[in-house]
Parts: sequence; C-alpha cells; structure tokens
Amino acid sequence: MVYVLAAILIFGVLIAVHELGHFLAAKACGVRVNEFAIGMGPAIFKKTKGETTYALRVLPVGGFCAMEGEEEDSDDPRALNNQGFWQKLLIFAAGAAMNFITGLLIMLVLYAGAKGFYTTTITGFAEGCPLQSENGLQVGDRLVKIDGEKLYVYSDVSLLFGLNQDGTFDLVVERDGERVTLQDFPMERKEYADQKGGTYTGFGIFFGDVEEATFFSRIKYSWNNTIDFVRMVRLSLGMIFRGDAGLKDLSGPVGIVSTITEVGQQSETVGAAVESIAYLAAMIAANLAVMNLLPLPALDGGKIFFLVLNQISLLIFKKQIPAKFENYIHVAGFILLMLLMAVVMFQDIWKIFQ
Repeated sequence: MVYVLAAILIFGVLIAVHELGHFLAAKACGVRVNEFAIGMGPAIFKKTKGETTYALRVLPVGGFCAMEGEEEDSDDPRALNNQGFWQKLLIFAAGAAMNFITGLLIMLVLYAGAKGFYTTTITGFAEGCPLQSENGLQVGDRLVKIDGEKLYVYSDVSLLFGLNQDGTFDLVVERDGERVTLQDFPMERKEYADQKGGTYTGFGIFFGDVEEATFFSRIKYSWNNTIDFVRMVRLSLGMIFRGDAGLKDLSGPVGIVSTITEVGQQSETVGAAVESIAYLAAMIAANLAVMNLLPLPALDGGKIFFLVLNQISLLIFKKQIPAKFENYIHVAGFILLMLLMAVVMFQDIWKIFQ
C-alpha cells in the first residue's frame, strides 16, 4: 500500500509542478490567472489574493492553472488570447520545462553522494573474443557512439547494443585523445567466461573503469542522465512507429504503480527503495516533459502547434483560425487521449492478473 501512495504522490507532485510552470510563466508575462489549484475535485481550502484564487482540492492528483482567455476569447487586454506569439509560446512550454527541471533536480539529489561513475571505457576482453585487434576494438577505447546514438551514461551500452538487430554496428570510440570510427563492424553474441568464473552470453567486452565523482562531474552525469531519459522516449516512439513495439508494450498509471511496487519490494533496504523510486520519478518527469510537447490536440505541444499554425496563417492570409474550432479539436483530442489511457489501463490491469 505504501508504494501505491508513493506513486499517487509522484503523479500528483509532477502534475502540480507542471501547472506551476504555466502559472509562473503566465504571471511573468502579465497574464491574468483566475485560479491556481493543487489537486482536483471539490476545494477544501481557498484563498483569493489579488486577482487569483489559490485552492487546495480534495483529490491529491494533478492541478490546474485557469488563465483568462484560455478556453474562450476575452476582451481583457491581459487575457491569454490577447498576448503575443512569444508570450504564449513561453506559457505553453513552461509546464514541460518544469517537469524536465524536476527530473534534473531529482538526479542531482541522487548523485549528490556518489563516489564515482562507471564509464564506457573498455577494460578488457573475454578469452577468445575476436573483437580485439589493431583494426578493431582495443583496451582503453572509450565508446562514444553506437549506431549514431551518443552514449550519455554507462547503461546506454547495453541499451544500444540491444537495439541493434542485424549484428553489424557503427561504432565511434575515443582512442588516445582521437575519435576512431568503426563502420559496419560485425559483432556476434557468444558464450564467454566472465570475470567471476562463470559464463554469460554477450560480446565478450568488459567494462569496469570508474571516474571519481567531483562537483562538476555530478552535475554532468545528472544532466546526461536526464537527457538520456528524453532520448529513451524518442527511441520508444520510433519503435512504435516502426512496428517493433505495439500498444501492448505501453504502460499507463496502473503499470507504473506496479513497477514502483515491484522496484520497492525488490530493494534490500528502505534507503535503496527510496533511491530507486526517486530514480523512476525522475524518469517519469522527463517522460512527461517530452510527451506533453508532442504536437497532439489537448497537449501543450498541440497548443504550440496551433500557435505556430496561426502565426503562419496570419502572415499569409492575414487571419487566424477561429478559437472555437481550435477548442473543438482540443476537446476531441482530449477524449481520444482518455480513451487511449483507458485501453492502456485495462491492459495494465490484465497483465497484473495474468
């Protein structure tokens, strides 16, 4: 039960932070905010300060920032609909930016006590591994790119190796301070002896180099890890569009709660459980940032898309798309997104009881 509450808290905080981003940007741009609420449902506390009502609502999930002129046009010069292009763009993008910053801050906290970080430097090869040669890989090579994708953190090695389907890789390594490219480099998974006396199936490459953690390296790895979360969303969407993954591979709130529960239960100590769940929270925050910027109706990205479309229409045809038609599209998009969420949630529940 404690992990379910933790998941609810994570979702609630991340959505509230998202709305806080819109609120702060709106205030900075001089837009009138009628209400800023944390939580949903009936209000259990309300206080009006200036022109804005601040509310705490009974359901600890989400929140909203109700701006004048957001749902329909208003004659108020401080309404959202009467703002310029850049002000609107800043306000629409601020929610996603806050989610990204939240993920980054969580990673900074997690890495604050790190003593060192694993690197992508090759420290050895298994006996009989054919990849080590003068024209191939060598001890001391630091992997920089795999199949055109940059390695941000050590875990990217297994991720990007695993995504390759044909066994031929394009590798970029740093060797003696210079970049070396290995084009169409064949690598085959075989059974090798590991460094502990056992066996494993893999490429026969050993990594074990550790970079000592410093103030600046902690910041660098926190940033790289957060950017890596963003890249994972892009890779996942690419797999869906290519047909390598389907709807059944998506996870909604129920699936995420299940994952958080599983991670927490598998942790040996409470501290380890907190760290693992915080790591997942950072990943979810970065995911929300990216997903909200997709050019889909009802999402911030959809609003930005129409903002750009209206700007182009204004330049070419000297008129904008009527606000009511845009709102119709956003409402329809919201309904479709809710239906998709319902399908994903049903699948998550089905997986739990299988």
